[in-house]
Amino acid sequence: MRIDRGGRIVDFDGLKSPVMAGEKFRFGLIGHPVSHSFSADYFRGKFENLGLASCSYRLHDLPLIGDFSALVDSRTNWAGFNVTLPYKQSIMPLLDEISPEAQEIGAVNVLVRCGTSGAKWCGHNTDAVGFQKSIAPFLEGRHERALVLGTGGSSKAVVFALDKLGITTLKVSREAGRGDCTYSDLTAEGLAHFPLIVNCTPVGMHPNEEAVVDLPLDGIGEGHLLVDLVYNPTETKLMAEARRRGATVVGGLSMLHLQADAAWELWSKSLNLPR
Repeated sequence: MRIDRGGRIVDFDGLKSPVMAGEKFRFGLIGHPVSHSFSADYFRGKFENLGLASCSYRLHDLPLIGDFSALVDSRTNWAGFNVTLPYKQSIMPLLDEISPEAQEIGAVNVLVRCGTSGAKWCGHNTDAVGFQKSIAPFLEGRHERALVLGTGGSSKAVVFALDKLGITTLKVSREAGRGDCTYSDLTAEGLAHFPLIVNCTPVGMHPNEEAVVDLPLDGIGEGHLLVDLVYNPTETKLMAEARRRGATVVGGLSMLHLQADAAWELWSKSLNLPR
């Protein structure tokens, strides 16, 4: 981001650059930070495969969620946004409409143009369906209780999806009162009662790849399915530690792709583009 001498925001990661030749629809990711994201490469590949030279996708690191309005006002050919941490909840008051499911979840990760003139923004949540589809091949009847690490926007989507599957959840937070318990309440013996563990925090994400959530790791064993929503790196240190102890592990890359595909379904339908 650059700010001129008058204190006005004049640039977000090059968004004031000239529109690319043939660019009609610009999509993007907003969050802070976003440099770790694979979304731009994924959507650029999708556009190329679909022959959509009129579409582009860029990453936009917004230091504050209030910067979103300036970003939107910077050009007229915005077609849609993905939203990542830490803005999946704080973006909601800035939107004109929110889908019923996203409202129930309490978090938004996709923005779609809406209204008769397309001048409004509607928030949707595709994290829940992406997560549900990503873990479906690994679920067994014994996965009836889940320990959900984190209480942010991604956690809310995961809890929503698990509830639809009939899986009881216990939410863990660093701060008392934000979840059902704190990390200091967890014991190795207690983890045995939760055969499904889902990390919804950014701990272990690039560039802090050596970080691990504060779990009693010796409580993880062969009976556990551990899911880490972090996708960069593709195997986190938490996943490696769980695998070493015999657990089945699933990274976040599959969920990333599945939620992105669901986002494209929303965008392409609203803009009448190939799917």
